[in-house]
Amino acid sequence: MSAIKFSTCDFCDTHKSDTSGHFRVLPPVFRDFGALSSFCGPVVTVKCYEDNSVVKAILESSGLVDTPSGLQSAVLVVDGGGSLRRALVGGLIGASAARNGWAGVVVDGCVRDAAELAAHQVGIRALGLIPMPTDRKNQGQRDVEVHVQGVRIVPGDWLYADGDGMVVSSMPLI
Repeated sequence: MSAIKFSTCDFCDTHKSDTSGHFRVLPPVFRDFGALSSFCGPVVTVKCYEDNSVVKAILESSGLVDTPSGLQSAVLVVDGGGSLRRALVGGLIGASAARNGWAGVVVDGCVRDAAELAAHQVGIRALGLIPMPTDRKNQGQRDVEVHVQGVRIVPGDWLYADGDGMVVSSMPLI
């Protein structure tokens, strides 16, 4: 949930010696595009390349995930292969994410409609902006292990994002 207070720096202080792979830090290559600069939640994953069909379908559904501690707003992590040629999330899809209770969307690729995304009450991080939309071919995989900028992320991990960066953990940190 976005209202939860946390610090990725504090998490890194606590887990800096972790060698198990349960705690991971995403590299500082993502830009902030949503209205929420801090967000966290259990991870749902998508793997796609220059086709946002699956991304759109997921974000048009409820972002609430049942966890042992109750319903939580989820974070969609999109492995877009780092493509800088097509936008995987735009204003309409961002509006769906906010309306359906998603905590955030992290895109290893590009987004578009910056002003619209900034108005939506959802966290959105991506590599950059490009105005070019995708071609929808109904390709992509949901709920699979992904690698975002070399960092392994699996469905059910927890992602925490704030002004200092993003971390991923195999279990809730708060």
